[in-house]
Amino acid sequence: MTSSSPAAPAPTKFEIFRALHHRDLPLVLPNAWDFASAALLATEGFPAIGTTSLGVAAAAGLADGAGVTKAETFDAARRLGRLPIPITVDIEGGFDERPEAVADFAGQLAARGIAGINLEDGRAGSALADPRHQAALISAIKDRTPQLFVNARVDTYWLGLDHGSTHERARRYAAAGADGVFVPGVADPARVERIVAATELPVNVLYSATGPGIATLADLGVRRISTGSLLYRAALSAAVDVARAVRHDAPVAPGIVSYSDIQRLLPDK
Repeated sequence: MTSSSPAAPAPTKFEIFRALHHRDLPLVLPNAWDFASAALLATEGFPAIGTTSLGVAAAAGLADGAGVTKAETFDAARRLGRLPIPITVDIEGGFDERPEAVADFAGQLAARGIAGINLEDGRAGSALADPRHQAALISAIKDRTPQLFVNARVDTYWLGLDHGSTHERARRYAAAGADGVFVPGVADPARVERIVAATELPVNVLYSATGPGIATLADLGVRRISTGSLLYRAALSAAVDVARAVRHDAPVAPGIVSYSDIQRLLPDK
């Protein structure tokens, strides 16, 4: 009679999400805005899903990037944390300037099944945070919840400010414990390549229909490609198109997900 070794424990969502940034192909990360949109994307086979802060904010009738959607972000995260795949949540600038408060919020998200967060250094009024203070926020989060994947967003290109500080900000955030660097708004291949070369962390960029394709970004060394608010804006545009078609008694585009399909995505309780 031979004894068998105990089975290895299943990887956690934190471990799965981290590993998705170190595959041969970059992680294509769609961004949802509520439970139904995230659940539908999960059925399409996406291995992880992010949130769009614009979608969460706009759905609540609030402005994005103004630091006013902490409650709405938490509620969305609490629901999305029930999904079986890793979820990363956009928390804008952390909804507070106190490192301990930001770390506490991030810890609450992790406790509800969230595997990662985006923390941006852009601030209301199209300003950039002091990189030393931003690094302190990152360090506090990692001290409190080391398993949480912190994607440090550098908004120099997004806001069109101080492009020259991009590499230094990325290095400072990496030293503070960040797990990834997100530079939205950069599309020039040469600049993307320089950003990738400037850090050992996996680099995340924002998908653009007019920018480099997925294959090109992969060749440049990008490890994660987010859709941002694109899906939310596309959904709104499609809804208006259908409403116009109905008003004008015109054909409605086929392929719309059915009522019963949506119902099947939702938990009984």
